Formats: sequence, C-alpha cells, structure tokens
Amino acid sequence: MNIEQHQIEILHNKHAWESKRLLRTIYKSFYNQIVALVDPGLKGKIVEIGSGVGNLKSAIPHTICTDLFPNPWLDTVCNAYAMPFENSSVSHLVLFDVFHHLERPNAFFKEARRVLTNGGRVIIFEPYISVSSMAVYGLLHHEAIAWNVPINHSDDSPSEDYYYAAQGNATRLFFRLESEKWLKGWKVFHKQRVVSFSYLLSGGYSKPAIYPEQLLPLMQKIDAMLSHLPSLFAARCLVGLNSE
Repeated sequence: MNIEQHQIEILHNKHAWESKRLLRTIYKSFYNQIVALVDPGLKGKIVEIGSGVGNLKSAIPHTICTDLFPNPWLDTVCNAYAMPFENSSVSHLVLFDVFHHLERPNAFFKEARRVLTNGGRVIIFEPYISVSSMAVYGLLHHEAIAWNVPINHSDDSPSEDYYYAAQGNATRLFFRLESEKWLKGWKVFHKQRVVSFSYLLSGGYSKPAIYPEQLLPLMQKIDAMLSHLPSLFAARCLVGLNSE
C-alpha cells in the first residue's frame, strides 16, 4: 500500500469515527477491555503502534499515538520493527488491529523486548476467526485471512515496508498454537475471545450499520448469551503478554 492510498483510508476512517456514534460506543467497550490490562504500577510510556486516527486517546489520554505515516493527530512516526524509543522506556505497547499487519511477529517482539521496561506489557486486540466470523471477515473484508499461509518467524526485520495482512494470525498463534517457533521468553497473562455481533453488524468503519443504534443494548445482550460458545461465535480477541 502506498502513502496516498493509506492516507485515503485513514481520512475515510476518521470521517466514519466522527459521524458514526454507534461505532464510537462499541469501540469504547473495546478500549475499556484494553484499559483493564494496563498496569498503573509500571513506569514508562504507553505507546500505541499503528494508531490510525488516534482513537485510543479517548480512553487513555496520555497514550503516545504512532503510525508509519505522519498526521496532525499523531505524536510520532514509528515502525513496529524499529521504534524510536530508548531501551526500557516503555511500559505498554498497544496494538489495535495491527498485529495482523506484522509479517514477522518474532521480529516485532524482539524490538518490543528492547523498548519495554522490566515487566512491561504488550496488549493486542485483533480479529478472531471463529466458525461464524470467518464468513464475515472472508467475504466482507478486503484483507486476507491467510488461514493456511505460512507465517514468517524470522527475527530479522523486513528489508522494505509493504502492505501485509493476515487476519487469522492472532487466532492461529495465540489460540490454535500452530507454531513452536514462537513467543520464547514471553508469558501470555491474558487470553480472551470476544463475541461481538454488535460490532460485526455495525458495519465497522467501511460499511453501513445493519441495525439502528437504539438496538445496541439488545445486540450486546445477544453477544453475552453467545459468549459461552466463543469457538463458534467470537469475532474479536484480546491478548496480554509480558516478558519472562
């Protein structure tokens, strides 16, 4: 993806965020789940990688919002494989819908270990591929699930930046545990699958909502009822890690 196309999508998302109150309400609940994994006792910066339009600041105002390309609402330009932060200066790294864009997750975690303080945390919020969400993500989203594509476990950063997407990677690595070449020296302290038809049917940033905002409480009740069967109905996942 080139910078022009990236900026077009960012501006589209910004407009959707500002005009779509249903989307903001749903994301508030997502952000609250992320906030619950933040350890206030850890000293250091809270950094969001790949912030897009910088919405995490609505929940954690002192977040340092970053992305590959500059925009007025961001704090700094940042590459996940080579972050512009000093050793042991960051307490939390938050990746919201960014992990599936990391072609080489091991290389990211190598850099994360460098910048994180002792006991620092990586918090990841991602698509979860269940029986029901696979159809939605596979048919209605432009990014590939890449369910059977080998994952690159190299510790070396990619030699060049280019657009990569594999929506299934978090499900495969954290829940299906497909690879043993993965997460050495890291501890998963939180792993949760989130049922969210309220999100899927909201249309997200790119499509119109299938239900009116007034029905959100009912949709959330349905999500709660279905949460007992996450392998069938989950659409999101939340993972927290720290170095061992």
